[in-house]
Amino acid sequence: MAVKRRRGAGWQYVLKRKGLLPKPVYLTFRDEVEGDEYVARLEALLARGIVPVEIASDTGPGYLRASLQNYLNTTEVSALDREQLEIIANSVRWDLRLADCTFTWAVKWVSDFKREANLAPTTIRHRVGALARALDWALAHGMLATNPLRALPRGYATYTEADEREIVARGGRAKTDTERDRRMTAEEEKAIRAVLITGRRQSPNETAGRALVLKHRTALTLLFELALETAMRMRELFTLGADQVDIERRTIFLDRTKNGSKRQVPLSSVALGALTPWLEERADSALVFPWCADAGDARTVRKTTALLSRQWARVFEAAGCPDLHFHDLRHEATSRLYERTTLSDAQIAKITGHKDPRMLMRYANLRASDLAARLW
Repeated sequence: MAVKRRRGAGWQYVLKRKGLLPKPVYLTFRDEVEGDEYVARLEALLARGIVPVEIASDTGPGYLRASLQNYLNTTEVSALDREQLEIIANSVRWDLRLADCTFTWAVKWVSDFKREANLAPTTIRHRVGALARALDWALAHGMLATNPLRALPRGYATYTEADEREIVARGGRAKTDTERDRRMTAEEEKAIRAVLITGRRQSPNETAGRALVLKHRTALTLLFELALETAMRMRELFTLGADQVDIERRTIFLDRTKNGSKRQVPLSSVALGALTPWLEERADSALVFPWCADAGDARTVRKTTALLSRQWARVFEAAGCPDLHFHDLRHEATSRLYERTTLSDAQIAKITGHKDPRMLMRYANLRASDLAARLW
């Protein structure tokens, strides 16, 4: 609640919000009723985490943290961007103004990611990209003159020789970009399915080994099937609502994706055959899968991701392929689209949601190799 006190012929209101306003906001009104109504509206917005535009010049967008909070509360952003921006908001100084976010600051900020935090180049790009989009929003709203992150040179996330010397001097090791090209073999797929069906560990010498406790084993099996048939990400799958699945049109509509864009994913006959009876059995549930009760809550989504990642690590270990990750199934599914269909790059990109054509070129090479194998 704002503090209200008599000040001369009028009334003064003092608003404080730790974590949102970097300093108290002082407002003065001649009419008490007008002041009460105005401040009540401001407090309602602040309670939702929104810094009103009318007090922005003194508090909100003048500071990076408050600007980020405004951006997150007024703009639809991807789950990945939200996660990265929350990390940024909790790490930058309270008194860092948008005006202080210059190119020099940006270079130092990125350098600290490498030399101080020793982050991987991919993580650095995710973090810089998320903030760059937030600063684009601030630029569009007249809060910033230029976006310094857009001026960073190509390869800014790559460790330079100077970065490497600094890291080595501290006993660390420079991180490098690694393109993960892990494919699942036919034998591994068979072993994984056996684990999911029997709930028992597999070994080269025996068909079934020790029991493996797996909660929601049938749901895990469907998750595995859909991952291979749709190339959807784990988070996109476990947050699915039943209303996003159109059995008649054989499509899944995704409105929550990693990069923030919406897309429709077609269902193969295999995916349709697995999904249809499952939805009929769960007709009274708003969610396709049983793990994530609130797909809109970032903390719940992160916990579910961690839970399922641990579950799949146990499944893959039990199947004899401990170096396999669930995200490798997306790579496998995309590879199969190139190997088993005649769909164009653009059509496959619409299915998988890949925006960077350079990423798809990795998969396109598979088709070239397949064609070469058929030559004389």
